[in-house]
Amino acid sequence: MDGFLEAAHYYFTRAAQDLDLGPRLQRSLSTSRREIRFECRVQLDSGEMATFQGYRVQHDNARGPMKGGIRFDASVNHEEVTALASLMTWKTAVVDLPYGGAKGGIDCDPSRLSRAELQRLTRLWTDQLHDVIGPNHDVPAPDLGTNAQNMAWIADQYALHHGWTPGVVTGKPVELGGSVGRDSATGRGILHATRALLADADQELADQRIAVHGFGNVGSWTARLMAEAGATVVAVADITGGVRNRDGLDVDALLKHVGATGGVVGYPGGEDIPASDVLLEDVDVLVPAAIEGVLTNVNANDVRASYIVEAANGPTTPEADETFRAR
Repeated sequence: MDGFLEAAHYYFTRAAQDLDLGPRLQRSLSTSRREIRFECRVQLDSGEMATFQGYRVQHDNARGPMKGGIRFDASVNHEEVTALASLMTWKTAVVDLPYGGAKGGIDCDPSRLSRAELQRLTRLWTDQLHDVIGPNHDVPAPDLGTNAQNMAWIADQYALHHGWTPGVVTGKPVELGGSVGRDSATGRGILHATRALLADADQELADQRIAVHGFGNVGSWTARLMAEAGATVVAVADITGGVRNRDGLDVDALLKHVGATGGVVGYPGGEDIPASDVLLEDVDVLVPAAIEGVLTNVNANDVRASYIVEAANGPTTPEADETFRAR
């Protein structure tokens, strides 16, 4: 069993015990309603044909239409998508939203595909699933490797089969019915959650030193908003590596550097460090905002942050979770 799927099962089992769920309900919630795997065979700009694996796992719709993102990443696999779909069920339930959980993806590297190739691949994914998604069934959203443009292509392709239905996806451009502020929403949620956590300890965000592991949409907005709120962002990391300035990074300048170079490495206002070192910085708040499973039994005892505010999906393994609880 994949480690991430094991982690999702671990957290579900612990929650089921806390909630005293009976065995029948536990079995029902540990089984996906529908799991779909299919071939995505697309023509590249060179004229060659490439084959990718597409997925959509619809975990549960007891509370309403299913909801969940789409990942375009070379590591996407059935076990990962299944785990993420179940996590979406728990997340919507925890905040009392009338949705269930789902997740999807394609095992491709979007950085190696042209815009035209990505469009063909996204539309093909939609053609395979148009009859089982929609505002009353399952609503996709952006995730790792996808963005508002992908959602626009999905909405347009879905319209070929069902007519214009903007509610088929969230995260689409505002011009197509998307929500203002959607790009910053998750990072802003991390800001509010951190403020609430600190308030319980009679602390202010402006007094905190922050490290952000992951500098994509969520991580970059988290760093930007926390810096605007007065916190000191001392270290960040992305797929190119990490950068640190213990006196504080100029996040706006760093964002411009990333826009120009494609990554945080080489930013002149800080020193380059391995991305994994950002997790171990001596800070008040650590925000893992990249991928799952970065906090493990190998590094859990070396984490020096006072608080961990999770922005990624499942960044903490069960073994690390037990270590943090004990500490």
